[in-house]
Amino acid sequence: QVQLVESGGGLVQAGGSLRLSCAASGRLISMGWFRQAPGKEREFVATTEWTTAITYHADSVKGRFTISRDDAKNTVYLQMNSLKPEDTAVYYCAASRRYLTIRPDEYVYWGQGTQVTVSS
Repeated sequence: QVQLVESGGGLVQAGGSLRLSCAASGRLISMGWFRQAPGKEREFVATTEWTTAITYHADSVKGRFTISRDDAKNTVYLQMNSLKPEDTAVYYCAASRRYLTIRPDEYVYWGQGTQVTVSS
């Protein structure tokens, strides 16, 4: 069992920045960030592999968001810059036994989510 605890969400103006954190009680292969806006399906944002720190980002956030991990702290981050109103969603971190997968059904442990609201 891996427990994941997100933090760092909040309200920010368009063009601003936030950094989300996800503290993990253990490790699988990869960690991912997803988001879900009201009335929409859960959407892949970014993923990283624990050992190599290789990352992959969705096209919608590439160049604005960066996933990273702190090996010593067992923590994964999502640095979000140049935020847009359409980035408003609940953001979830998740752990997978697969390598850099973007499929939500291949993540076995999920955090409780943290709300990010971007005002225009």
